[in-house]
Amino acid sequence: MQPELDFDLNYMAKIGYLPYLPQYAGGTDDRQWMADFGCEDIVEEQPVEGGYRLGWDRLLAAIGKGDTLVISKLAHVVKGARQLSFFFEFCRIKSVRLISLHDGIDSDNELFPETKVSDVLNMMARLPEEANAVRKMVSHQGKLTKGIKVLSQAAYGRLERKKLVVNMYKSGYTIEDIWKASGFRSRSSVFRVLKDAGVELKRSRNKVKEDKYRG
Repeated sequence: MQPELDFDLNYMAKIGYLPYLPQYAGGTDDRQWMADFGCEDIVEEQPVEGGYRLGWDRLLAAIGKGDTLVISKLAHVVKGARQLSFFFEFCRIKSVRLISLHDGIDSDNELFPETKVSDVLNMMARLPEEANAVRKMVSHQGKLTKGIKVLSQAAYGRLERKKLVVNMYKSGYTIEDIWKASGFRSRSSVFRVLKDAGVELKRSRNKVKEDKYRG
């Protein structure tokens, strides 16, 4: 059963996230670090029949402006440079402080003073390989756990981008901000994703265009 997320929108929360990776040995230490750091909520994925990363999806939908998100590694939440770009833009737009423990990254530059630019570049270079190793873990779990579908890296990337669009729209962000964060070539792609997801638009497309030109 997935944990319920109940964040106070007026409070800047500290939220931890742990994927369901039984073969990952650092989970216990990471959970303790998050607790010591003051994370009020630590979202831990559980194997769910017919679903994958439900906790992560709900976390992204619920996280508020100015909140702090603590993860173990970027390779646990993104699968390549494109997704990394989407995720960083999402955090920027929502003013989310991102802490990645084993990558030595703190977007507020308070933790990990020893991290150098070269370390970040090396992390980005290793990301596809590390993410692929994580995907293999998930694939192995999918064979052991009936009903958990394992997607290809390309299909997974498309799915994550669509979820980003829906989550941002439901969080109140403008079509313009969503379009910039998602990396779609046109705004019409954003509207198409929202329509396919069954999201009721608060404003018509013409209204959005009018507001843009007035601004």
